[in-house]
Amino acid sequence: MVFRDPCLLEYGFSDMVTRMKTTVEIPDPLAEEARAVARRDKTTLRELIETGLRLVLRERRRKTRFQLRDASFRGRGLRPEYQDEDWQRVRNAAYEGRGG
Repeated sequence: MVFRDPCLLEYGFSDMVTRMKTTVEIPDPLAEEARAVARRDKTTLRELIETGLRLVLRERRRKTRFQLRDASFRGRGLRPEYQDEDWQRVRNAAYEGRGG
């Protein structure tokens, strides 16, 4: 059964959606499989493609952009004696006495 978006307005409704015709190249095996699914589900290829496109667009809208959490620890940055030092010295101090 093909998922039908409740927001999708179909032909015959009084408030019809404007549709745009376009050409899209689809690999033959994918097109054949889509036609078979449309026949099996007693729907049209157009409706199957439209439903799939709506699902993909909805999913992509839902995904949020990755944001790194603030992992700082109640500090005020580097201690004064390390603020103008290079990373190697800061690292050495952090691992001093820990086998690093």
